[in-house]
Amino acid sequence: MKPPILYWFRRDLRLQDNPALQKALEGGGPIIPVYIHDEAGEGEWKTGGASRWWLHHSLVSLRESLAKLNSRFIVRAGASGEVLEELCEETGAKAVYWNRRYEPAIIARDKQIKQSLRDLEIEGESFNGALLFEPHTIENKQGRPFQVFTPYWRHCLAKGISENTSARVKKLPHPNEWPKSESLDDLELLPLINWTDGFAENWEPGETGALKSLKVFVKSAVDEYESKRDFPHIVGTSQLSPYLHFGEISPQQIWSALQKRSEATGVFPTSKGEQVYLSEIGWREFAHHLLYHFPQTPHAPLRADYERFPWASDPDGAKLRAWQRGLTGYPIVDAGMRELWHTGWMHNRVRMIVASFLVKHLRLPWTLGAAWFWDTLVDADLASNTLGWQWTAGCGADAAPFFRIFAPVNQGEKFDKNGDYVRKWIPELAKLGSKYIQRPWEAPTEVLEAAEIELGNQYPHPIVDHTTARKEALAAFQQLRNSK
Repeated sequence: MKPPILYWFRRDLRLQDNPALQKALEGGGPIIPVYIHDEAGEGEWKTGGASRWWLHHSLVSLRESLAKLNSRFIVRAGASGEVLEELCEETGAKAVYWNRRYEPAIIARDKQIKQSLRDLEIEGESFNGALLFEPHTIENKQGRPFQVFTPYWRHCLAKGISENTSARVKKLPHPNEWPKSESLDDLELLPLINWTDGFAENWEPGETGALKSLKVFVKSAVDEYESKRDFPHIVGTSQLSPYLHFGEISPQQIWSALQKRSEATGVFPTSKGEQVYLSEIGWREFAHHLLYHFPQTPHAPLRADYERFPWASDPDGAKLRAWQRGLTGYPIVDAGMRELWHTGWMHNRVRMIVASFLVKHLRLPWTLGAAWFWDTLVDADLASNTLGWQWTAGCGADAAPFFRIFAPVNQGEKFDKNGDYVRKWIPELAKLGSKYIQRPWEAPTEVLEAAEIELGNQYPHPIVDHTTARKEALAAFQQLRNSK
């Protein structure tokens, strides 16, 4: 019998379109799937609370899928390199395969692991299972990384995207003896305080859930994506982001699923909605491109002059806590923050609104918002989270200028005109009519009484005045410009 091959599961928790797993199968020997819980190896960005919940249930789903193939995965905790070397010694494995990740700390760790395996005369090889275009393969005409999305994506599309995806694995050769494994419960991924009941109501972690969501989106929502994606009270987006983050589905699978729709007409993309959605896949690629080439950006602005931005003080953290808890007094903001806490996810339009409110109305550092999202989002992806917050704060690549300040009332009335989204997540405002649902502080006393609302009791007064906050934000921006 050939020596076994270790297949190292990471952010690729799927059996379909998995390049490293396909390579392991080509070896012809037994395959030992491995999952290593290595918190120290994640650097300063250890998996947040909401993502830990998703990870636990995704691993449960993967374990069930492997069991159907008469296989299993070995769970270990510890330093990844040391664990892999121990498993190679225990099993006699002469090769370890995995799919690449692109966070700075992970890149550094993986390079070291590859070298250590080579020193032991063990093959260590990694593959691209997460992106359409790996960051090191894309550069502008000057040989430098792109910092503007449109030319970046145009360049990528000109290179072409393969239509091919590998089939789902239907058989895994297994060893005669399995090495010892810890249990998933030993990893203690689930929160000690149960705040995730709403997660289970809204999500099905795992590859099966990913494929179901893709099928529904492609069949019923993608063509109207452009017209409906900005309205949080309807399901107008794919909601595939957590599945992409954990690698339960690949961007190649999404691309191919959409390409198949064009077989009858030969036209791709087949609709404006499909075209816009594919550009959002491009933004995810762009986020990884930026993180790879500018590894300092999770904690420092890409535009270094923003290091001097005059943020407001919040000595007791009261403003930050009000934002986190959905108690700012601005309904569209508060609805978004409550949706986040209950479901581990927030509609993309509302993400922009709440982020703008934090950095421009409250003038608190974008890094505080990024940290909160990191802990509370089930799709907390370091690349996308960093890009989104730096875009809002005006300090990143292709960012919205700082002087572009979302007016929360206007945003609410434009994208949640009748208040359906607000009423869902802020039940204390449920009886308030549409005229005042986004601005309850302007409602006459008799209207508030009829809706059983006492501002300052059932629902807070606005913690800042929009006009005043806007003036102060613009003044702070001007102060930054004058300091150059």
